[in-house]
Amino acid sequence: MMISNGMLRVLQCLLVLAVVLMTAAGCGSKDSTPKVSWNSPIEGGDVFGIARLKVSASSDEGISEVKFYCDSVDDQHLIGTVANPTDSLYTQLWYTTGVQNGEHVLYSLALDAKRESSQASITVNVGNRTRLEAMTAGAQKRTPEKDAHPPVLSAAFAAYWYDPVPMEGRISTAGAEDSPFVPTGRQEFYFFFTPDTSIDASKQLLDEVSGIWVSRWQGGQWQEPERVWLEENGKLALDGCAFVSDNQMLFCSAREGYAGMHWFSAELEDGKWQNWQNADFTSDLDVGELHILGDELYYGSSRAGGKGSNDIWMSKRVNGVWQAPTNIAAVNTADSEMMPFLTADGKEMWLNRTFMGTPAVYRSKKVDGQWQTPELVVSQFAGEPTLDWEGNLYFVHHYYEDGKMIEADIYVCYRK
Repeated sequence: MMISNGMLRVLQCLLVLAVVLMTAAGCGSKDSTPKVSWNSPIEGGDVFGIARLKVSASSDEGISEVKFYCDSVDDQHLIGTVANPTDSLYTQLWYTTGVQNGEHVLYSLALDAKRESSQASITVNVGNRTRLEAMTAGAQKRTPEKDAHPPVLSAAFAAYWYDPVPMEGRISTAGAEDSPFVPTGRQEFYFFFTPDTSIDASKQLLDEVSGIWVSRWQGGQWQEPERVWLEENGKLALDGCAFVSDNQMLFCSAREGYAGMHWFSAELEDGKWQNWQNADFTSDLDVGELHILGDELYYGSSRAGGKGSNDIWMSKRVNGVWQAPTNIAAVNTADSEMMPFLTADGKEMWLNRTFMGTPAVYRSKKVDGQWQTPELVVSQFAGEPTLDWEGNLYFVHHYYEDGKMIEADIYVCYRK
């Protein structure tokens, strides 16, 4: 049977029409547009600290990656890129401290294997509390003039350090600053803060500000401290006693999922402390606040076999394993010794010891490989010593009135 040219054109048109109709109906072809939707946070939700962003994404071509943005979809506002889902969701940690408090739009952009993309957005409200906002009504800053028991520099050290004074700059508040630490090789000042010393730890867990803070030395002064977040928004954690060496942090924490206090570690990546995980030392070491120098771990502990209620102990690391600790007998007494800090050269150990009923700062020197009897440096409610790169001595001083602790500040004896 012969087909005329006219009939051939009709058949061609019908074929084209069928293809168009099939495409419009979705028959015989894949949906090339990725689908993406937000799981959390919720639209209009409040976030602070570290928020975990979660979206679901799918495509017939397969999702290659999901990008997260804040306020604008461009490289400058990129939060992060996720290539693999976790529990069927693409998740990204967002450090909300990098933006101002207030309303922000979050975007998730899903790309498939052919680089086709689609996006979804939500609006959230960032509300990171400052230390001042967390102060109790009527809280007043204590000053040396109103201090009934000011710290006292020993006369034996007056030739090397000036008398103690409250730390200058933006660190001290009417709340409590405690546990100061200056890492070797880093112009940073870590400390613990809580707005009210009268409340217990269960309330500090919920106040959004109690925890580890850091100030950086810039322009010849310590800058406004920033909160060091070591847990996600929505999970409870109370962190303290930070020890930092290079890009590693050890810290103690009472947190959700754990009974009591435990040691944790974190890594500094892209300027943020990340990858926190349990880092408990062997339970039989009974490790208190610590200092690690090379393969030697110094710490305070009430473990059996010591001279007093707390002693300084040292454990050596051999092939990555911490060995049974040794009591540093030369620095220990029947009183309580705790919270050691070692200079970078390993020749000085600074520590706490009880003196006339209150904490005091002592120093021991290592001579010919042996620790010497510690000397009293600062007395009267002085503790947790640390030194900076210029040899300035920092410590915590507690203000007491009528036998009750009112406040805590960081004090400093500047090196002469």
